[in-house]
Amino acid sequence: MDKVRQPISKAKRDRRSKLTSFLFVLPYLVMFLAFLFFPLVYGIYISLNDYNLLEQEHPFIGLDNYARIFNPDSAMHAIFFDGLWNTIKFVVFSVPLLVIIGLALALLLNNLPGKIRGLFRTIYFIPYAISVSVISILFLWILDTNSGLLNNFLMNLGMDPVPWLTRQPFAWISLVGATVWWTLGFNMIIFINALNEVPEDMYEASSIDGASAWQKFIHITLPSIRPIMLFVVITSTIASFNVYGQPYLMTRGGPGDSTEVLLMGIVDLAFEQRELGIASAMALLMSLIMIAVSIVQFKISNRTQEGRKAK
Repeated sequence: MDKVRQPISKAKRDRRSKLTSFLFVLPYLVMFLAFLFFPLVYGIYISLNDYNLLEQEHPFIGLDNYARIFNPDSAMHAIFFDGLWNTIKFVVFSVPLLVIIGLALALLLNNLPGKIRGLFRTIYFIPYAISVSVISILFLWILDTNSGLLNNFLMNLGMDPVPWLTRQPFAWISLVGATVWWTLGFNMIIFINALNEVPEDMYEASSIDGASAWQKFIHITLPSIRPIMLFVVITSTIASFNVYGQPYLMTRGGPGDSTEVLLMGIVDLAFEQRELGIASAMALLMSLIMIAVSIVQFKISNRTQEGRKAK
């Protein structure tokens, strides 16, 4: 006779469940430790040392690297704060456009028929899948002062060529324009998905009450997509803070050093001057600034939402 299968005890089931859950989490945990936690800890260690790749010994110097950054008489002070200021300018110029135009395109495409909507979604998203080097070469070909496609078109109209990449404010306009064209599709897709989650009955009820399209947008659409809006603002801000490829490939930090962003200075210190210690300190400070900005954005969004609920 077959043996009667004994029921599994609750404690054994719990152990199996925990083991199964752990196995599902294990690949992410390994990747987190290998590519985030360990580099972060090692970066902090390097920032506390006089770490030059050309030297065999890397003595511990504590917070001296950070002191050099905040010392106004140090060259590292100028590299960090000038680069940070240029980075902040890029963030201020690009993030509002990425959010506003992304939302506007999402609202426009969301009202199109299904097949046409899918076509335009693909068209707008394709640039996001292209590498920054290809995008930069494309815009160099378009915006070159002497032989660029855009200036050739302007000269055919009898206008003078515009120094898109060699004078201000044209250099910033070119960098921001290239970035918006390149990354806009991601925000648009996120907003389209958020708009699809807004209940249709809310719009129908507001139409019965005689609400205009603008009133629907202000009182229904924006409050409904507020969490996604916050996500887009934060991710766009972080991405813009990490700008490197566009100014490096398109303007080389020029004219002068007006578009030399912070990451360009950090990369130059780390891989050209081999000063990994001070470069790691700058990178960590930049990360702390991005975290602080994200927290401030989150707090402002929460306070705004609580204020509206109180009303």
